[in-house]
Amino acid sequence: MALTESTMLSLGTVAPDFSLTDVITGKTFARDDFRGEKGLLVLFICAHCPYVQHIEESLGELSADYAEKPLNIVAISSNDATTHPADSPAGLKQQALANGFRFPYLYDESQAVAHAYKAACTPDLYLFDADFKLVYRGQYDASRPGNGIPVTGKDLRAAIDAVLAGNPVPADQKPSIGCNIKWKA
Repeated sequence: MALTESTMLSLGTVAPDFSLTDVITGKTFARDDFRGEKGLLVLFICAHCPYVQHIEESLGELSADYAEKPLNIVAISSNDATTHPADSPAGLKQQALANGFRFPYLYDESQAVAHAYKAACTPDLYLFDADFKLVYRGQYDASRPGNGIPVTGKDLRAAIDAVLAGNPVPADQKPSIGCNIKWKA
């Protein structure tokens, strides 16, 4: 596994559009389907990465905790499923169901969406405001596999809570770290 840091897309960047299929329902979602709330959280995750596996149960809890809040959440997996079969739509669906994800989980087979977001790793987390302007791109929290720090989602939750309260998100953000996105040849 190649350890990769988020590219830290510039704050204020407008969320690139997308149209991808949900691995759970088969429904197609576009970015604008998530308009109308105070925020949009876009999670680039996958099933095989130990860094995602480390937080996936907590992501299910986060989705439950914010289910009644004015926040839309969507996950996207862009990994090459040919080289990483656990990241196929069937594997992603199994991950979503096992962890109680309450958000669409989209498969970016062409990897065009990952390129548009400049996603580099899993997890790579992007929080946008109501105007789809990027306000947070950083780590879930300081926990990593094997470092003994409990998984809380503290950093991401603080950013979400600021957006929901109409407050600015501090610009001093630590990059997410994880496995590199498995790009097609």
